[in-house]
Amino acid sequence: MLMIKRIILISISIYTFFSVIAQQAPSPEENIPFLVTMGKDADSSWGDEDKLQVFFFLVPADYSEPIYLRVFDPDIGGQFDELNETFNTRTRFSIYGGEQTWTHPLIQEGKSYGEVESGTLLASKIFGNDAKYDNDYYTFGPFNPFEGEYVEKFDGRIFKIVSEGLEGNDGNLYRYFLSSSPNKNLPIEGANIFTYKYTFRLHNDQNQISQIYPFIDDKTTSIEISNFDWDNDGFIRIFSISKNGITAPVSGDNKWSTSRFPITEEERNTTIEVQFIKDKKRKINNNNVVIIVKNQYGHNLPFFASPLGGIPIYIPKIKINKVQ
Repeated sequence: MLMIKRIILISISIYTFFSVIAQQAPSPEENIPFLVTMGKDADSSWGDEDKLQVFFFLVPADYSEPIYLRVFDPDIGGQFDELNETFNTRTRFSIYGGEQTWTHPLIQEGKSYGEVESGTLLASKIFGNDAKYDNDYYTFGPFNPFEGEYVEKFDGRIFKIVSEGLEGNDGNLYRYFLSSSPNKNLPIEGANIFTYKYTFRLHNDQNQISQIYPFIDDKTTSIEISNFDWDNDGFIRIFSISKNGITAPVSGDNKWSTSRFPITEEERNTTIEVQFIKDKKRKINNNNVVIIVKNQYGHNLPFFASPLGGIPIYIPKIKINKVQ
């Protein structure tokens, strides 16, 4: 009984830990350098086929203090962003709350997220080549947490941030943080960040491994993993409580690659880990990629910045044969 109690306490501690640090996207657990949105005139071979990215911020229903959505390095130019001849790109960041922010029937379907402007516009700002915001944060807010859309299944309120590449052909590399402070990154306990279509930058360092965490609900019997413009840069492996590094094919330049995998009963209502392992024999820098995971009905599954229930651990099935 004592051992069972210890296991339960450890599980609770792990879950609480992931909830507390869930406010950054990409999160430390994902080990992804930056999110990416290209200008609308950039060729899709630069790794962003729709020049649009949508993230959702989930705030616990009982949280009542002001919240702030902070964007790291929102401008185009300087230390991190991807140059295409001259920095001529502008990016618009828009924040939505209220009804239909998340529950709009098309918002999770992945084709440019359907009606990305669903909900009530709370704030918007366009960033160009402005050194004032280079390698620094711009803070949206304060927002009343009750301005988010209440969603019963999450027992929380959801805000949405849309990053849209306007004119230009450069790459905007940035990060998000949900904070209780306008000037610091102070996490909100129990909050999380998620998306349904992930456009991001892979590491240049070939020894780095990145990963994302789609959540598998109880209705999922199979998944379809699609990746775009991977430039054959390494390997994709899938880990879960019943999958131990199954490989998925990677896409070439400006192409999609799709593969399907069954979901076991043990994997339902758990998180799986999709790892991105660089090819140590080929040096590919500045590689922007897209990934989507769908269920058997073609519905997109959410990637949570911090995995629900913690990072999955493979549990092998051991067969015991009777010795004659």
